[in-house]
Amino acid sequence: MANGMLSLGDLKREIAAGTIDTVVAAMVDMQGRLIGKRFHAQFFADSGHEETHGCNYLLGVDIEMEPVPGYKATSWEKGYGDFVLKPDMATLRRVPWLPGTDVLDHHTHEDVPHSPRAMLKKQLKRLEAMKLKAYVASELEFFLFDDSYEIANEKGYRNLKTSGHYIEDYHILQTTKDESVMRAIRNGLNGAGIPVENSKGEWGPGQEEINVRYAEALEMADRHAIIKNGCKEIAYGLGRAVTFMAKWDYGMAGSSCHVHQSLWSADGASPLFFDKAGEHGMSETMKRYLAGQLAHAGEITYFLAPYINSYKRFMAGTFAPTRAIWSFDNRTAGYRICGADTKSVRLECRVGGADLNPYLAFAALLAAGLDGIDKKMKLEPAFSGDAYDPAKKLREVPKTLRDARALLHGSRFLRDVMGADVIDHYVHTADWEQFEFDRRITDLELKRGFSRWRSFSPRRHGGHGDGTENSRNFVGVLLTTGFSPWPSPCPPCLRGEAI
Repeated sequence: MANGMLSLGDLKREIAAGTIDTVVAAMVDMQGRLIGKRFHAQFFADSGHEETHGCNYLLGVDIEMEPVPGYKATSWEKGYGDFVLKPDMATLRRVPWLPGTDVLDHHTHEDVPHSPRAMLKKQLKRLEAMKLKAYVASELEFFLFDDSYEIANEKGYRNLKTSGHYIEDYHILQTTKDESVMRAIRNGLNGAGIPVENSKGEWGPGQEEINVRYAEALEMADRHAIIKNGCKEIAYGLGRAVTFMAKWDYGMAGSSCHVHQSLWSADGASPLFFDKAGEHGMSETMKRYLAGQLAHAGEITYFLAPYINSYKRFMAGTFAPTRAIWSFDNRTAGYRICGADTKSVRLECRVGGADLNPYLAFAALLAAGLDGIDKKMKLEPAFSGDAYDPAKKLREVPKTLRDARALLHGSRFLRDVMGADVIDHYVHTADWEQFEFDRRITDLELKRGFSRWRSFSPRRHGGHGDGTENSRNFVGVLLTTGFSPWPSPCPPCLRGEAI
């Protein structure tokens, strides 16, 4: 046992010592959440570690756990049967913030093609065939609240109190006030086998960032899922709440997930993005990888921004990118080169929000980058300046979920590398998200329309408006406030016709 990670033998010894009594066995769903069961540790050690089962609707539900109609892979017609879940024992780790608890990830006997973990593993097999290894680090931002989750719900998620009242980017004093939570998060994650580098204040009141050490892509995705779940559980245990929404409030900064990427030799010894003789230390491999991500930037955006709310974050002047271009150490660009002229030179994708699913995001980024390498794509010149400048004609990040969905649906490239059925599955997920939003009444509609919107009904019974005395009186009021009398017949606007 080292650094919070456990083997099956370690688990059995901990059970015998009475220090572990619960094992959380979880898979990751389409939304990036941990979904699963809590096992009594002794049963898990005896036989539960071999396999368990879960309803296959878990990869066909929305954020409310409602079964979504219309999926080909799982439906009422197919009976919502089980799939077999096989524990990945390499992911068994302590959960220091939950007494007596360990957690591990599951996968199916045969990979379900649209499972987020399976989608990432498919791209990693491509890497392996090319004798490459991908290292990734994801920076996560979130807001910390003085309110608990229960209080936030009772308030209808309005008038919430963030842990600070001013922008705390890099502030030590303000983040000292947050230390009761942030120290618990850093130490808890580190104790769970996730090496934490640091935390810092971000560009919003109560906004935090947690940074952990880079790892191979699958390990980093697993860590990312544990980090988000762990931050929520630790905050809950302290009577606080956190949110990873991309944009929780119109007047606040958005929360991002910047994804740092680099490719190495299969043995992990040689950094393949570095070339001492290359411009700023960038190798041809790196340039082609970046060119691939730029070429497919629009098509992969859905996997970096999966919700309607995700696109509220893309606002000029907020450090969130609006242009899918690349630059050297320039935070206005969607893709930034970090560590130039060193062996740690790497690509940072700044498009993703904190609400992304890491498995889907990493899979999409790798797929695009590898396509650039396969096709020896030529990298466009680096951008220099303010990418927010509207006068500059630059490649745009899709502005809405509808835009991103259309690009995803039409992507022959993604259908080739991920599978047509997989893409159709996620297009349907996007359609459902849009449908659910479109039929809801928003705060803006209520604020603007509750007492101020006016409408005329089509003419009925030969009169103006709805044919009642009230409508004739209403017309009379209009006539006495300076309007010219209406001609006969009734004007088109009152007949329900286009003008």
